[in-house]
Amino acid sequence: MKFVRESAKFTCLFALAGLLVLAGCTKVAPPEQGAAVDSTLKQVLQRGTLRVGDCLTFAPFGFYNKDGQPDGYDVDLAKELAKQMGVKLEVVNTTSANRIPNLQTSKVDVVFCNFTRNLERAKEIAFTNPYVVASEALLVKKSSGIKSINDMSNRTIATVKGSTNGDEVRSLNMQVKIQEFDSSQAAILAVKQGQADAMIEDNNFLAYQASLDPELTVTNEALVPLEYNAFGVKSGDQVWLNYLNLFLFNINASKQNAQLYKKWFGAEPRFPLNPQY
Repeated sequence: MKFVRESAKFTCLFALAGLLVLAGCTKVAPPEQGAAVDSTLKQVLQRGTLRVGDCLTFAPFGFYNKDGQPDGYDVDLAKELAKQMGVKLEVVNTTSANRIPNLQTSKVDVVFCNFTRNLERAKEIAFTNPYVVASEALLVKKSSGIKSINDMSNRTIATVKGSTNGDEVRSLNMQVKIQEFDSSQAAILAVKQGQADAMIEDNNFLAYQASLDPELTVTNEALVPLEYNAFGVKSGDQVWLNYLNLFLFNINASKQNAQLYKKWFGAEPRFPLNPQY
């Protein structure tokens, strides 16, 4: 019996030694890298350049000035963010339609483009806290006789592709024709040339456009509930989102954002950034 036990013990030791040899010869695969990647914040700091997507056909939010350089309210905010980060700024001309694709494919780090927060878009990207608030109104020719949306029956409203404005018009359940354009400037031109009877858009933007052309005016109405516009970022990057929210908190608390708004729109912000519930 003793011999059997010793033999079994020897066999076990031999088998264990064999396993150790095999383990020593076998390449151990490294642990899988999870889906997590470096935050955009870290990437921007390492790159030394902040890439901001901005709609440069949407004055005074974004446009090219007489020197051919990006300018406007959103551009000033982007410059301040880059300054506080200690990096260079690259403004990437963006349209309403490609705001989300440009974020998803990492062509830009953040989008400043009159971006209205809503649940449908939040399925694809993330939003910061609001930085500007608006409602919707109509831009029309003074000679049109249009005073409100009630005068738009069987007429044409111009909207911009990729914006929420078309959905807002449809929700009114009126007999109107919706005509989509690639840019805000194209939609405004359609109103000027009579291709469309009105353009629906952010009242801040429309007020600025009407100030540039004495033949245009803005209806005095709020067609939809207040819209809270924010910066858009790629989903799943909480570090970058937290940083941008803190940036917004600081420039709002210091009144710097309100000062920039007054610089570009000629008035104090009309609506509070944080609604009272």
